[in-house]
Amino acid sequence: MTVGAGLDADEVDDPAAPDAEPLAGSSRVGRAGVVAVALVALLVGALGGLWVSTARSAAPAEWSADAGFARDMQTHHAQAVEMAFLVRDRSRDEELRTVAYDIITSQQQQAGQMYGWLVQWGLPQTGSRPPMAWVGGEHASAHATADGTMPGMATTAQLDELRAATGVAAERIFLRLMIAHHQGGVAMADAAVAEARTPEVRSLAGAIAAAQTSEIALLERMLADRTG
Repeated sequence: MTVGAGLDADEVDDPAAPDAEPLAGSSRVGRAGVVAVALVALLVGALGGLWVSTARSAAPAEWSADAGFARDMQTHHAQAVEMAFLVRDRSRDEELRTVAYDIITSQQQQAGQMYGWLVQWGLPQTGSRPPMAWVGGEHASAHATADGTMPGMATTAQLDELRAATGVAAERIFLRLMIAHHQGGVAMADAAVAEARTPEVRSLAGAIAAAQTSEIALLERMLADRTG
């Protein structure tokens, strides 16, 4: 992501223009100011280069828990956003539509944040290892899935079932799928809290675990209201 900004030549005041009226003694002050600004710019540039070099040297490795979590949770979030869009368009229940909107906005923002980390770290958005390979030690067996996917992910058949449903039927399918999805997301976030090394990853993972744990209780209550 590169953001560039600049000014056209005709947008910059020309200090040498005929109608410019410099203050008395401003020539010396102006020269001194230019020299001072130039020295500050050189210093900032040097420090900036040092910061970038340090940041890159401290960046997580391609196979680290930090990078793996950033990649896998982006994919996990993308499916949650897809399901939330589907139920939003198939339900007239305002409470459920509000929950869907919250999932869409919050998880898209978080996915963008994780995308940005990988860019900052100079790492590719897709890794060479399979999903959840970054989870090791005592967490590995708890996060393994039979088909090698991430925990809580809906299958293609389940998504097709949601697409085909409307009204309360669609709401029930969505709630069941999203409860399982959140449970998987919490498990992934807990593993990142335990294994990631960068504070920003641990912080976001902890926030995801807390938010989705709270949301699971709400989704379970909404599902009970539709099945009782």
